[in-house]
Amino acid sequence: MRKLAGLQPERVFYYFEEIASIPHGSGNTEAISRYCAGVGASLGLDAVRDAIGNVIIKKAATAGYEDHPIVILQAHMDMVCEKAPDSDFDFEKDGLELIVEGDWIRANNTTLGGDDGIGVAMALAILEDTNLAHPALEVVLTVDEEIGLIGAAALDGSMLRGRRLLNLDGGSDGVLNVGCAGGVRADVTLPITFETNALNTYRVTVDGLRGGHSGTKIGENRLNSNIVMGEFLADLDDARLVRIDGGLKDNAIASYTTAEVACAEDITALVNDFVAKTRVESDPDLIVRVERAQTANTAMDEASTHRVLGFLTSTPNGVVSMSKDIEGLVQTSLNLGILETDADAVKMAFGMRSSVGAEKKALYERVKGLAELFGGSCTSHGDYPEWEYRRVSPLRDVMRDVWKEMFDKEIDIKAVHAGLECGYFCDKLEGLDAVCTTPLQVDIHTSREKLSISSVERVYRYVCEVLKHL
Repeated sequence: MRKLAGLQPERVFYYFEEIASIPHGSGNTEAISRYCAGVGASLGLDAVRDAIGNVIIKKAATAGYEDHPIVILQAHMDMVCEKAPDSDFDFEKDGLELIVEGDWIRANNTTLGGDDGIGVAMALAILEDTNLAHPALEVVLTVDEEIGLIGAAALDGSMLRGRRLLNLDGGSDGVLNVGCAGGVRADVTLPITFETNALNTYRVTVDGLRGGHSGTKIGENRLNSNIVMGEFLADLDDARLVRIDGGLKDNAIASYTTAEVACAEDITALVNDFVAKTRVESDPDLIVRVERAQTANTAMDEASTHRVLGFLTSTPNGVVSMSKDIEGLVQTSLNLGILETDADAVKMAFGMRSSVGAEKKALYERVKGLAELFGGSCTSHGDYPEWEYRRVSPLRDVMRDVWKEMFDKEIDIKAVHAGLECGYFCDKLEGLDAVCTTPLQVDIHTSREKLSISSVERVYRYVCEVLKHL
């Protein structure tokens, strides 16, 4: 028995339930890819799969729209697989157990996969609809968006002729996303030398910080525990680092850092004043703990200590610039997400983001130059393109006007300081005009994820109306 039977729009929820029945976590998209291509073929449409499983389905324009510009509809097929601690659900072989509660759909103790199964379902329903007026369509369904935009990165842009793209993943009900940041990881290595130590050793911990996503939360000016630790240790007289470690991911604001330091003075008395001057409104629960540790046999020499602490207190971190086009949008930022000590080096990993390519490049060169100034080195990897805001966007104008006409209110125009697949599409398709929107979802990427039924109905009607106006 279908759990979503009777919900409207009927065919959207039919396809969503079909998708939910197929395991389709990131890295496990073969079955869902074949299913989507099979739907296209069963409708008599041109449907192809590329070497990694991306699906492209093309549908001709309806009568009267033959000379209108082609429209690309785009979504991703993979989902984030998270479950409640007491769940024995197997994402590799089990279909999701859907539950309807009032206006919400959720899954039983797992992620729902509304991100972006609902976008895929909407695209398939549009392909199936023989009564909908629209230009020629190119539906592009990508794999492995959630683990690095892999499908979009590998897609052969020459397979597409459209230069208007409606992404059904970013944004929300009543919101259009019109830009995103590109990013790159920068790895800094600072060489260190150890020498014999006889000074007292202290263990220092920075804790109690909120952390969070280094894109969406960086604009809140939350403290970074790696930077805070560097500032505390730099205030000490004649100290020698033993080790320093903090943070887990380059795309997460570090919230916990530990260090061992050899020092002649009793540094426990310095904590209260430092915390008082460092604590900020966005991180009111900052904790710095200092406790005596077993005396370390070796510690970094003076030059190595100055090299590490000098870099930590000199490097930029957090918001670098704000957008001049979209109020409140962080344009460029970086985050020292990982800090670790090896036998012969202190290594740091930065996540850098910018919606302006030139600023991202300049920021990387700035950090690289600083690393070299302190006797270290810097390399980059994982570079992905930004989606720069277009001051002139006919697609955005149509979508704004249609929303106003349908719902008698303005739609919000926003951009995100995080990566979206549109960055790759804009990089591959010269002159592309792109906009993102999607139904309302809450707690995505968690076992509490929910999808609004009424929002799906509203946004689907809206997307269909937009296609009639293109």
